[in-house]
Amino acid sequence: QVQLVESGGGLVQAGGSLRLSCAASGRTFSSYGMGWFRQAPGKEREFVGAISWSGLNINYVDSVKGRFTISRDNAKNTVYLQMNSLKPEDTAVYYCAADRSIVTKTRSGDYAMDYWGKGTLVTVSS
Repeated sequence: QVQLVESGGGLVQAGGSLRLSCAASGRTFSSYGMGWFRQAPGKEREFVGAISWSGLNINYVDSVKGRFTISRDNAKNTVYLQMNSLKPEDTAVYYCAADRSIVTKTRSGDYAMDYWGKGTLVTVSS
């Protein structure tokens, strides 16, 4: 069992930046790939980015490439999402997720993750 808690969301002007954090509990955090998803009101939850347990394999959705960066610090049991050049279209609740094969799964369009956090709201004003 893995518990995930997101933080760092808030209100930011278009073009600004935010850094989201996801703190994981459990003794096997480093064994899991970690990822970020988001869901805007009235829309399906969508994939944002994922990083393997080693940090060597990373996957992003096209809409955030070059703007968002996912990273992890296994010593702190934490994964991060650095979001730059934010756009109003990025407004959503952002969720952290964990899965042992997250990069492979998200590359193939499989978004069924083993564990989910409760989300943190990001609002980007125009």
